Amino acid sequence: QVQLVESGGGLVQAGGSLRLSCAVSGSIFSANAMAWYRQAPGKPRDMVASITRSGITEYTDSVKGRFTISRDNAKNTVYLQMNSLKPEDTAVYYCYGRYSSSRYWGQGTQVTVSS
Repeated sequence: QVQLVESGGGLVQAGGSLRLSCAVSGSIFSANAMAWYRQAPGKPRDMVASITRSGITEYTDSVKGRFTISRDNAKNTVYLQMNSLKPEDTAVYYCYGRYSSSRYWGQGTQVTVSS
């Protein structure tokens, strides 16, 4: 059983930065892909960024150039560096792991960006 635990959320002013971390109890090297999703109140959960086992990254258009996803296989941790934050980035951010046999979600961490 793989467990994902997010941390690093909080309250920040517009233009500020935060780095989210996702600590994985299992091996992230064996995951086909790891990703960050977010969900704002009343909206669906959408993918923000993903990274494959080979390191290929993908971003939703609204965060391109501002967010960076990375992984540290030795630490079994996935990161999301968020710069130039905007109020519309306010949401609960979830870590997601896609393995061959299953998918896993973290419990989420709140990010609030004030204007």
